[in-house]
Amino acid sequence: MAVRQADVVLVGGGVMSATLGMMLRQLDPSLDIVMVERLDHVAHESTDGWNNAGTGHAGYCELNYTPETGDGDVTIDRALQINAQFEVSLQLWSYLVEQGILPEPSSFINRTPHQSFVWGEKDVAFLKRRYERLSAHHLFRDMEYSESPKDLEEWMPLIVNNRDPMQRVAATRIKHGSDVDFGSLTRSMVSWLETQPNFELMLSSPVHYIDQRDNGRWKIRVKNQKTGELTKLETGFVFLGAGGGALPLLQKSGIEEARGYGGFPVSGQWLVCGKPDIVKQHNSKVYGKAPIGAPPMSVPHLDTRIINGEPALLFGPFAGFTTRFLKQGSIFDLLGSVKPTNLKPMLSVSKSNMDLTRYLIGEVFQSHSDRVASLRNFFPDAMEEDWQLRMAGQRVQIIKQVDGGGGKLEFGTEIVAAKDGTLAALLGASPGASTAANAMINVIERCFPEKIKTPEWQERMKVLVPSYGQSLVEDEALLTKVRERTLSTLKLG
Repeated sequence: MAVRQADVVLVGGGVMSATLGMMLRQLDPSLDIVMVERLDHVAHESTDGWNNAGTGHAGYCELNYTPETGDGDVTIDRALQINAQFEVSLQLWSYLVEQGILPEPSSFINRTPHQSFVWGEKDVAFLKRRYERLSAHHLFRDMEYSESPKDLEEWMPLIVNNRDPMQRVAATRIKHGSDVDFGSLTRSMVSWLETQPNFELMLSSPVHYIDQRDNGRWKIRVKNQKTGELTKLETGFVFLGAGGGALPLLQKSGIEEARGYGGFPVSGQWLVCGKPDIVKQHNSKVYGKAPIGAPPMSVPHLDTRIINGEPALLFGPFAGFTTRFLKQGSIFDLLGSVKPTNLKPMLSVSKSNMDLTRYLIGEVFQSHSDRVASLRNFFPDAMEEDWQLRMAGQRVQIIKQVDGGGGKLEFGTEIVAAKDGTLAALLGASPGASTAANAMINVIERCFPEKIKTPEWQERMKVLVPSYGQSLVEDEALLTKVRERTLSTLKLG
């Protein structure tokens, strides 16, 4: 059997792999890139619009990114970091639109105000303090705050209609928030890559074997599910961007850096309304506070979504317990991921997160009426018959070994890279897709350290992402310049 030689193999056809493939193609068009995907089409697992929150996570409305401190203050560092990272994605997409590589922006991104909404004295005080802290920073200078029923009626009519007038409520708004259809975005990027020389897409081709040769290159075997044909690949660099499937592949790779990592899978569900007369009354993403004991990715939100060009309203996500790492995965995924190297951290996490386990089991046993009752906190007039339950994607939260051998459950995303830079994997979930460009720059810097130092790659990277190498958190003039361009190019202004 002939061996297919490549410079880069991207495992998984989601937004991460597509973004890395696109950036590498722009940095060095001579690179020979192969993308392998286990399904018969790209971007249909975690990246797909129905499987992904699509918020364009920018820290504008997600209250879990600004936790309250013991003394009643609010910490904003994570929100600043995530906002700056999302701005990096917007810069890359703007460049790709300007070059005609991506189609009309409205095919994948649409202006959708980002709003937070709370009720009750305690949460109103929290939101006001959050607003004061965030709006004082240039990244969030456009944020508005109001407790006025008149303002809120304009901002979010569905949410304030027929609400108890004695209930104290408050909201914040940023008008230039966005809804992103990451499925459409990714399919557009991969379609363009397929038109380029030195790029090959292999669908229905899960990885069966991965091993590093003595010379540092990687041997990969994939099997076409439709034809049964085996293909051997050999490459100098592998990226495991396979969503929930990345952890098992990382473990198969045998790299030292994978030791101690485990995964905790969580499924999701949405209540969906497609009735035009209801959908047209709400054009924003409205986030509330998570229930006590809920994981951060279960922050309730009522979302305007445009998926494959069709508008809908989504409410959720409702979490669920699962043992699958992918929506189209196996019920044995979780069990198969338990290894001697991560057994102790995983047992430690399961013992210390009983509240989370109870919460997830409670979510599984909710009735349709229970879920609609949760929705009525946001939309008092919601009728059960107008909303259907739809499965969202799988999320595999990171379990990470800590000093002493125990484990910690992480709710972010993390890049694990081999020390020789020949392999990298992306683990975790939120904010995920929204920060794909920033995450893939991180991969490039860690795995192509000599090339990224060259004048050619430095110059090219600054074309792709004009703020590259500078801090949007610290440089207000740079942020102003960058944001002016992206809001105009992507029609979010």
